[in-house]
Amino acid sequence: MLRTPTPADACPDDVLGLCDQVLESTGSEGLAQAVDWFVGRPILVLVVFLVTWVVRTIARRVVTRGVQRMILTPAAVARQLERRMTRTDETGEVVADLPAEIDEARRRARAESIGAALATAVSAVVWTAGFLVAMSIIGLDLAPFIAGAGIVGVALGFGAQSLVRDCINGVFILIEDQFGIGDAVDLGPATGEVERVTLRTTVLRGVDGTVWHVPNGEIRRVGNRSQLWSMAVLDVPVSYSTDLDHARELLNEAARSVCGSEPWSGDVLDAPRVLGVESLTAEGVVLRLMVKTVPGRQWAVQRALREAIKTTFDRHGVALPYAPAAAPMPPAPEQPI
Repeated sequence: MLRTPTPADACPDDVLGLCDQVLESTGSEGLAQAVDWFVGRPILVLVVFLVTWVVRTIARRVVTRGVQRMILTPAAVARQLERRMTRTDETGEVVADLPAEIDEARRRARAESIGAALATAVSAVVWTAGFLVAMSIIGLDLAPFIAGAGIVGVALGFGAQSLVRDCINGVFILIEDQFGIGDAVDLGPATGEVERVTLRTTVLRGVDGTVWHVPNGEIRRVGNRSQLWSMAVLDVPVSYSTDLDHARELLNEAARSVCGSEPWSGDVLDAPRVLGVESLTAEGVVLRLMVKTVPGRQWAVQRALREAIKTTFDRHGVALPYAPAAAPMPPAPEQPI
């Protein structure tokens, strides 16, 4: 005696109930399974992918907005700079607070890069989970797939080590804010102004206009000349016959005239300081002058200071040392053959 197939036998994984309905209506197990495979399961897989897409979209927006809120909020940036971005007078007393002026392009590029990296990672996790769920609905054994994916991942890891290293270093550069757009940096292989920072590469433009593309994985050290504040450093030589106290007074006079006048007053963060004798050379005594400036303006301030120092020294008759010219040597007498 033949046993009539039950829904539990013909449709063990019927989630939508289509297989059960067809089996009850027609009594055909084959037709019920066909409907389950070609109608029920595809609909369920489509639903899984639709839910995965919705979750991925929401997760990306949450991650992107969260990163932008943490990085682009002016209060968050001001807290990092409020101790350093202040103006002081000659006695060291704070006379005015400088506004925390942050380059919008730099902060936005950093937020976009970090947000894109995290959003990509979230998307990969969500889509992988959705794909695995879809494969289980179809009835595929996931163990061989997971094992194969592991082997492929190991192979890709060995084949793309430099790419992975570049991206990982890029993430740390952005998170730690080692440098950003507009910074003057020394990366070892290249020196210049940062024009673009991505997860894989950093683009610099040198003073001669050369554009350098430096992989982030090749960056072993970072020298940032324009982060938070900069320092204009001048070594001024004077002759040994010059009165050093008088020379220091003239240096202070020239520096104060520059730092207190437009357009340089807005670039100076602190009163100029003459540190004293920096070195003794064969030509004369070297005095060091230092002025704290806003990021990236130290070179312009240095040029203005050199001009003012030269003018002040000439006005007071202070001569700058110079290397003595080598005496011409008489020609060697001809030797008899």
